[in-house]
Amino acid sequence: MDASALIASLADCARVGARTLTTASDSDRKFAVLAIADEIESRCGEILLANEEDLARGRADGMHPQLLDRLLLNEARIAGMANGARQVANLPSPLGIILRESTMANGLHLQQKTVPFGVVGMVYEARPNVTIDAAVILLMSGNAALLRGSSSASSSNAILVEVMKDALAKTSISPDVIQLVPSEDRESVRALLHARGKIDLVIPRGSASLIRMVVDESTVPTIETGAGVCHVYVDQYADLEKAIPILINSKTHRPSVCNAAETLLVHENIAEEFLPLALKALSSAGVILHCDERVLATAASLGISAELASHENWLTEYGVLEMNVGIVSSVDAAADHIARFGTNHTEAIVTESQAAADRFIALADCAAVMVNASTRFTDGEQMGFGAEIGISNQKLHARGPMGLEAMTTTTWIVTGTGQIRS
Repeated sequence: MDASALIASLADCARVGARTLTTASDSDRKFAVLAIADEIESRCGEILLANEEDLARGRADGMHPQLLDRLLLNEARIAGMANGARQVANLPSPLGIILRESTMANGLHLQQKTVPFGVVGMVYEARPNVTIDAAVILLMSGNAALLRGSSSASSSNAILVEVMKDALAKTSISPDVIQLVPSEDRESVRALLHARGKIDLVIPRGSASLIRMVVDESTVPTIETGAGVCHVYVDQYADLEKAIPILINSKTHRPSVCNAAETLLVHENIAEEFLPLALKALSSAGVILHCDERVLATAASLGISAELASHENWLTEYGVLEMNVGIVSSVDAAADHIARFGTNHTEAIVTESQAAADRFIALADCAAVMVNASTRFTDGEQMGFGAEIGISNQKLHARGPMGLEAMTTTTWIVTGTGQIRS
């Protein structure tokens, strides 16, 4: 079977299975997701063995340690996936909510009600937790899932989908609502992106190059999730005792994820005092530094290794322990830099001035703005959504961490008593 026929077959199967979701009660969907959480925990050993196969291939292929960290599952992360699923199960249902209601002069009664998209395709890279996060969010919002992960996580994804299907087989929800798209053939991605009429929505999650490829290639409607060239701007009115922990957490807590900071911008009025503290802290944490000329001179005076940042550096989402550092003259100059090099994901300001914070917020055209907090908080679980299906940095339909509500659309229901239009 060629890739297009395979995707069509999987999508058709998922759509038929989705009838058990759209006709299920909220409690039925909740029970199904809780069953998945329990099955994940009970089969932790199987999941770890499959994940080790992926890790072994990654090491043999010379995968970067930070990318291996994205791929890694351990008992704590598996427990986290299960707990994330439980959090999603316990959130209010996003379905059947009446957003607008009125009665027209002719007696017609109108309701605008939330409903699922239908069949949603996920295209993502070597993060097996996305397999669970995406599936449970789509199930709880009434959608069927076509999951196309990367070949580097093929063993992990296969066991996780098997676990979820086995859990659903014990419920009233059809296991067919989750379909794993084979990752060995790259044509499967192209076929998924061109399956307009079979798939209702595609969501990419991964590197900037993956997201751009999906957005450019897809004929299926797409939600563009966030490549993350995120910035921390330390204002002239910053509390420097707050600034260093915020900076280090934003960069080093988990550098491989999209809400990790890639650039530090420092107001020139505090650069002399703050930069030595920041550069020493970053260097001690193992961060490779790319700096503008003024910061480079400071680094040299401190005996800290650094190199001159190129235009390409400022545009780069590193995903590893590398960071750009620059000096700016004002909030507006910081915003200008971010507008030029950022990706509309997450921007942070450290300041004790409400006026500076307000201006930064007004100028920062992005999905999330952090004031005196780490960029790492742009996250569905941290924001109370349970798991997230991705972080959207586009402006239509959904923006920021996408939870249950973002995976719904609406239907108009018009009820009459025999009215006809004259």
